[in-house]
Amino acid sequence: MTKGTAWIIGASSGLGLATAEAFAADGWLVVSGARSFGAQADATPAGGIHRLNLDVTDEESRLAFAEEAVRISPRVDALVYCAAVLVLGPCEQTSQGEYARVMQTNFLGMTDMVSLALPAMRNQHSGRIILFSSINGLLGIPFQSAYTASKHAVEGYAECLAMEVRAFGVQVSLVEPGDHRGGSQRTRLHGKAMRADSPYAGAYRSACAVIHRDETGGLSPIALGRKVLKNANRRRMRFRLRVAKPDQRLMTALHDVLPPALSFWILRDYYGKGGRA
Repeated sequence: MTKGTAWIIGASSGLGLATAEAFAADGWLVVSGARSFGAQADATPAGGIHRLNLDVTDEESRLAFAEEAVRISPRVDALVYCAAVLVLGPCEQTSQGEYARVMQTNFLGMTDMVSLALPAMRNQHSGRIILFSSINGLLGIPFQSAYTASKHAVEGYAECLAMEVRAFGVQVSLVEPGDHRGGSQRTRLHGKAMRADSPYAGAYRSACAVIHRDETGGLSPIALGRKVLKNANRRRMRFRLRVAKPDQRLMTALHDVLPPALSFWILRDYYGKGGRA
């Protein structure tokens, strides 16, 4: 007997894969979706995880995923949305196409998956919607404007959603990870600032070095997956689950109380000096 059915979106690697494996190990029936899974559904799931092809930026793909997921199990007890891409580059040199790609994957695709899962949850009068934000949803990081904007959108959307669906027995939770090992290099795109003639090239290279170092030395995706599962299994989920190193947790807290100029200086100095405080 399973604990319930969980749709886990963006589960091919990194935090999404770790979360899917944690849910499956705990007895959930996991229907996971990712573009890299290919065109054919898994008739025989591996390790309790059904792997379905899903391009969250494509409406037909989203509908096909939902139809196949409901065929596997008519219940939707949890929706966990982890899919994300990251474009690195200065605001000035990030194109409209790059902004659109990030928003389509990180935010707009997410809202549609929520809309596809909610009818079943409302009929059940129960459900858990878990949306991956980031500490970037709480503060800005240099050269990550597209990603930061998308995660700020996730934060605002989740607050609205939580108030709207509570009457139907549906709970909403935000996961706000800091740096974790694995996965992000596969979904990272570099903008025009990679060119040597970019006026931002020096600062950009320094920031990229810090980002790479902090992710390489980041927290364990497996540990995060277990924390997401633990929260999902609570009678009343925590609305915000922040999973980050102490210095990142401190910075997000200070960001709300420090004068903006001081907060910006701390972050600019950190990334501008290659992470040396």
